[in-house]
Amino acid sequence: MNLISEVSRRLGREDWALIDLTLRQFGFPWTDEWNGDTRTAYVLDMIQSSEDTGLLALGEHLGFEFGSTRPQVEPAFWFSGYFRLFLSHLATHRGYAAELQRDCFPFGVSAFVAHNDIEPATTWQDEIESALATCDAMLVLLHPEFHESKWTDQEIGYAMGRQLLVVTLRLGTDPYGFIGRFQAMDGVGKDSAKVTHELLDILRRHRQTRKRIAESTVAILEESGTFARAKANMELVEKLEYWDSALSSRARTAVQSNGQISEAWGIPERLEQHIQRMGKGT
Repeated sequence: MNLISEVSRRLGREDWALIDLTLRQFGFPWTDEWNGDTRTAYVLDMIQSSEDTGLLALGEHLGFEFGSTRPQVEPAFWFSGYFRLFLSHLATHRGYAAELQRDCFPFGVSAFVAHNDIEPATTWQDEIESALATCDAMLVLLHPEFHESKWTDQEIGYAMGRQLLVVTLRLGTDPYGFIGRFQAMDGVGKDSAKVTHELLDILRRHRQTRKRIAESTVAILEESGTFARAKANMELVEKLEYWDSALSSRARTAVQSNGQISEAWGIPERLEQHIQRMGKGT
């Protein structure tokens, strides 16, 4: 199911002619009489009943890496296309971590909270290692007694080994040791919504994360389900400090394929102005 979802999303970014050509070349059905809303939904409809062999071949064509018998799909706890944020926290403060996870999601940030995202039947240490190996950045929730945990310091060390951006949030404890040099935020007296907005400002500016947060912001623009969401997501796009030609192509395709964007008053024009302003008009 993860592979089908990811193939649909990736191939759905192309124009109609290339989508149908690709489907034909890999032996999938296609039609000129489909009445759905988006290209992603069209691809999903065409491939959902496919045999494994054809699906694996198409996935490889779209950039997946495969082992000998099964595709190496991304962990299920990450939301496809979104920025991946690992929340390092004490178990006693998982409620606050869950609030941050909830507030981050509308902005295209999929946050991993170990005590909420791991199914009871899974091996929790393996899932945490998988999240650490695939996240884009880490937010450390420095509540009192954080340093006494045997696990949180190991999580930070893992992120440091991958040279990820690690942001620390003071919640009663100051950054210490190696994490003392990382970018810090003050969380005392602030609700999770305020912290989320300040974190997003950091992710948009920092050289290690600005590209990925731009990609995830365009992803939520592509998914806009109402005129109001298209307007709100456009405002997020205009705050981005990174842009490239691939994002220009995705944004223009979204205008063509999503009526909530193309028919939202002023949004197509603002999007084109943003593309030109960022110097990636091609």
